[in-house]
Amino acid sequence: MTELHVGILGCGPIAQFAHFESCVKARNARLHAICDAAPDLLERMRATYQPGHAFADYDEMLADPALDAVIIATSDAFHVPAALRALEAGKHVLCEKPIGVTVEEGEALAAAVRASGRILQVGHMKRFDPALEAARDFVRDEMGQIIALKAWYCDSTHRYTNTDAVQPKPILSAQARRPAGDPKADKRQYYMLAHGSHLVDTARFMCGEIIAVTARLLERAGMWCWFVETEFANGALGHLDLTVAVRMDWHEGFQMYGEHGSILAKTFNPWYFRSSEVQIFHEKDATTRMPLAADGHFFRRQLEGFADTILQGAPMRGAGVEDGIASIRAMVAIASSVRQGGARVALADVTGAV
Repeated sequence: MTELHVGILGCGPIAQFAHFESCVKARNARLHAICDAAPDLLERMRATYQPGHAFADYDEMLADPALDAVIIATSDAFHVPAALRALEAGKHVLCEKPIGVTVEEGEALAAAVRASGRILQVGHMKRFDPALEAARDFVRDEMGQIIALKAWYCDSTHRYTNTDAVQPKPILSAQARRPAGDPKADKRQYYMLAHGSHLVDTARFMCGEIIAVTARLLERAGMWCWFVETEFANGALGHLDLTVAVRMDWHEGFQMYGEHGSILAKTFNPWYFRSSEVQIFHEKDATTRMPLAADGHFFRRQLEGFADTILQGAPMRGAGVEDGIASIRAMVAIASSVRQGGARVALADVTGAV
């Protein structure tokens, strides 16, 4: 096989903004099928992207023997049930983040992945930002002992003014399937799942396993601000700042200090498809390197990495199911610490939902 035959579950905004185009542009994948419960939306996307097949029923798509893998591009509440059905049907899975909303469902999914022998990758596409990959390589190969990481993810009140100017207008449907209730009603949970999952995964990608957190949350003036002191397994100090939404431009990035150098990274709104600006300082010759990282289509690169793992047996470059569970645990621990007035919470001890 030279191409992975991919089906996309869900034809909503995230599929329209990221996954359809990724399948069309990928060097080693093709858009084999799409699936959505809304017939009008399904037909519009079929006419636009011309997949081989279009399904209104998910199980019918999974029954297609020519289908190799599924991209799950649905609401968070549907991620785990949809992934389990795909694994049971013998399909590989690339699932949007977060992988789930509770520790228990994440662990159940991990057990299903192990039993299936299939690949499941979580859609933490920032791992495929080539500038962040260069920074991670420096940390792994040259930095030596890590002293500290400070990372921040601050959504902006002006984000939609910015993105509406560069994104196509999403096609919506009144017949789209939605989870019960309003998943955005609980702002603490929604912002943590939508934004905190990125921050936590970037911290883990750069600095390794998080073993405990101490968190504070301030809700004031229509803003939610989490400051999280983070303990890493390698002994490094960590500080995470998740704020929604700052009265300024999008503000995301990190600083790292190590034995043989340092890193300063600025990450842009992902819908600009612009790689991070990363300064890598080498203590050995007192020079700074700034990778151009011209290819900023993180979603396409994510799909290509996923396909390489399946087709060629290449090591997984993305986040696996255990990374997804670790993110859930970190987010649950942060929420638990806040409820306990800033108590230290070990990730190994947490259960339940974010």
